[in-house]
Amino acid sequence: MDELARYALYFTPAPGSALAAFGDAILGAGPAPGPDALRAILAANTAEPRVYGFHATLKAPMRLAPDATEADLLHAAEALAAHRSPQPVGPLRVTALGDFMALVPEAPPPSLGLFAAECVCALDPLRAPLTPPERARRRPERLDPRGRALLERWGYPHIFEEFRFHMTLTGRLGPEERATALPLLAEAAADLPDLVIDAVSVVVQDGAAPFRLLRRLPFSP
Repeated sequence: MDELARYALYFTPAPGSALAAFGDAILGAGPAPGPDALRAILAANTAEPRVYGFHATLKAPMRLAPDATEADLLHAAEALAAHRSPQPVGPLRVTALGDFMALVPEAPPPSLGLFAAECVCALDPLRAPLTPPERARRRPERLDPRGRALLERWGYPHIFEEFRFHMTLTGRLGPEERATALPLLAEAAADLPDLVIDAVSVVVQDGAAPFRLLRRLPFSP
């Protein structure tokens, strides 16, 4: 096993779906949507999110523990997906989360947060402890006591009551770029269908390369 590899559990849209096409236009190889002003903002401010791909995080990127294997991770993810029905989430909207743009549910059901917590707990036994650089990357000095406790115990602070389902669309934007991008991205996303969580996706990052899909595990219809 490559010790530099990182794995994560994502929600990624079904290939060929309208949501997948939207994500490809924003962060993939598809033609960028909207007018030239939006295309310019996306061209200049999507390098970092392109590394992670169009997704919502269910279990944050992690290295595997020395005694864990990729097969162990896939088995745990398969167990999460087994005998689980697709979960309706509802309409999506574009919003600013801090200084970046993201696609979020208008009214996320409580069951969505519970499922994300289940994903965290199921895969955490396979996670290697944080290294000092990994811990520093999470900027613990900016976290409140609860966030620091979550970081130390689970390797990531934005989980459980701090979880917010979101699909990142841009990197960090200045105030003027945010003011320009928000209505244009909202218009581009206006016709997206209601979100249904119908699968989990195991992804892997080899070194500093972009994350790639290892396996998408659909739920039972």
